[in-house]
Amino acid sequence: MTNEKPLLDKIVVVTGASRGIGKAIAIDFARAGADIVVTARTSEKAPSDLPGTIEETARAVEAEGRRALALQVDVTKQEQIEGMCRRTIEEFGRCDILVNNAGISMPAPFHETSLKRWDLVMNVNLRGPVMCMQSFLPGMMERKSGRIINISSFLAEVTLPGMVSYSVSKAALEKLTQYSGEELKSHNIAVNALRIELMLASEGWMYRNPGTDFSTWEKPEAASEATLWIAKQEPSYTGKVVTIAEVREQLAKG
Repeated sequence: MTNEKPLLDKIVVVTGASRGIGKAIAIDFARAGADIVVTARTSEKAPSDLPGTIEETARAVEAEGRRALALQVDVTKQEQIEGMCRRTIEEFGRCDILVNNAGISMPAPFHETSLKRWDLVMNVNLRGPVMCMQSFLPGMMERKSGRIINISSFLAEVTLPGMVSYSVSKAALEKLTQYSGEELKSHNIAVNALRIELMLASEGWMYRNPGTDFSTWEKPEAASEATLWIAKQEPSYTGKVVTIAEVREQLAKG
């Protein structure tokens, strides 16, 4: 590991990496020297209305001089997550860092939220990370080395009308982070969460909110910079939920 390439030759799996925060994380981690497994549902064979595909992100990773593996993965499907784990091991031999970034929101008041929509939010935002962690943890535990970073939101704490299912999922994700971080200490595996408290102008937000003035919003790179800082910490830094502002305070201290 070097100061210029602090993640040199690390193998990193990033979910939800076809655009936005996940794409920024994949590229920033590649610049830091990592090889990236780029996963999301959106691929060139299965495009979305939103810009970005796993192949585009993979090409951006390769442009940084690192290896990339683009895998189409729906994190609600256990068999696809298990396949992602197998392909990662086949291609790279291990996973050093898992970033659970894939997420979804379906805004509505609780009394207007169907059980089907509630379950979808929970399956993507909570069950997905659980399945990803359980797939990669056996290898991490065998090597006694690994990092897991869960991407959370200020809505884990703040009440915002219409965001109840998303808020509940992120609150649970943070509690999962704290428990697993404590339980995995003896295995030299750190589990932490980034709670994004800033308004970030991602492709998704801009697509769904046309006409909004995003000039004062920050870019997804604000989140990727903070995620990279978490990834560089010692294994003893675990079970933490940290905001972008808190990370910036640490970076300012040098």
